[in-house]
Amino acid sequence: MSERKQRARAVFDEAAANTRDRSPATFDQWFGGVQFDDLTEGVLTLRAQNEFVMDWVKTNFLPELVAQIHELSGWSVQVSWILDPELDEPVSVRGEAQRPVKPHPLTLSSSEPPPASRRVPPPDDINPRHTFSNFVVGPSNQLAHAAAVAAAGGGGRRYNPLFLCGGTGLGKTHLVHAIAHRVYNERVGGARIRYLSAERFTNEFITALQHQRMDEFRAKYRDQCDLLLVDDIQFLAGRVQTQEEFFHTFNALHNVDRQIVVTSDKYPQQLERMEERLVSRFASGLVADIQSPELETRVAIVRNKADLEGFEIDDEVAVYLAQAVRSNVRELEGTLIRLAAKSSLTGKKVDMTFVKTELSAQLSHRTHTLSIEDIQRAVCQHFHLRTSDLTSKDRHKTVAFARHVAMYLCKQRLKCSFPELGRAFGGRDHTTVMSAVRKIVNQREDNPDVRAHLEAIERRLAAD
Repeated sequence: MSERKQRARAVFDEAAANTRDRSPATFDQWFGGVQFDDLTEGVLTLRAQNEFVMDWVKTNFLPELVAQIHELSGWSVQVSWILDPELDEPVSVRGEAQRPVKPHPLTLSSSEPPPASRRVPPPDDINPRHTFSNFVVGPSNQLAHAAAVAAAGGGGRRYNPLFLCGGTGLGKTHLVHAIAHRVYNERVGGARIRYLSAERFTNEFITALQHQRMDEFRAKYRDQCDLLLVDDIQFLAGRVQTQEEFFHTFNALHNVDRQIVVTSDKYPQQLERMEERLVSRFASGLVADIQSPELETRVAIVRNKADLEGFEIDDEVAVYLAQAVRSNVRELEGTLIRLAAKSSLTGKKVDMTFVKTELSAQLSHRTHTLSIEDIQRAVCQHFHLRTSDLTSKDRHKTVAFARHVAMYLCKQRLKCSFPELGRAFGGRDHTTVMSAVRKIVNQREDNPDVRAHLEAIERRLAAD
């Protein structure tokens, strides 16, 4: 076991022993069905025998366990679960008569890194703050986060390729950087990581062609690559030669099980002017989308960013900011940084009065902000329905279609999360909303009648 893993296990063991003190018999009963896998980059990976054990431990022991880990190490911890009926080394033995021996006091001294001459240089353009420990997990990004942790070797099923999709500023690049950090730090001597945008891949390919350096280019991205991370793959659209080269690069890495992660603002099937064989390969692994964060996640993001920037913010201000800025994570963080800078320059505290004053000018310059109710009302006027029809359980074809259209427009115009839309449309499950939105996306491409309806409603909304 590496020294890093020994230190991580020592942190967990001491935290578990402290947590066990509260109720030893109950702890042993439930943690007899839980196994420690790893603790790195702020991600604690645990295995549970079944969902019942996992849910009970989450509710009754996990908050205290995580708090103990933070107190011992200073790490901000998120938890990743794996379901596995066969556990090799459960944390406790059920029915154990004596408590386990508490580990010796923890020493967090790091080992000397390998000499620079033997260590692969770190990847270019990786933000040091974009780690798993600084990524706020919520329902809108939970799947993408878990898949990214697995892709970095953090436990769980690893999918290759991993295709992360979602709008601008929602955290795709953060997860890609976090994967790079973890893979690089896990491997003794570092890992050969290639991180770049699709635009840069294209430019390097063109330069290699012009200067007859294709062998060097291919060696860099095929033979000398342990992990390939490509941002904004949609920019390969229409570039036939570059797509051809990327296709062969993809195959070369995939055939030797080198991890490939790409990001896009669209699902693979929605990528325009992209070769079908590339689209099929993108879709052959796991496609994990990231949606706009719901209110609770936005509040957590505000608090997390404030901690990183080193200034205090109370709960009332955090909630106000999360309600005022809901477009994407990047804008929310940017707003907070601007407030912190203005506070530092003026010496004023970041309180409600200060925040409302500073945001009022910004918000007053925006056009009238549409609400879910505005869109529901416009859709009902167009289809001659009542607003209550959209939130009812009525499955009549006309009502169902209008409901799907309203969900689609809310998603496109307001960037609401699927759970938020589900609540606004009669308490429906987020998967129902997701299915409705995707259905209208597909119909808009193929059905001129659907396009006509959407355009008419868009004109109505613009006129209001």
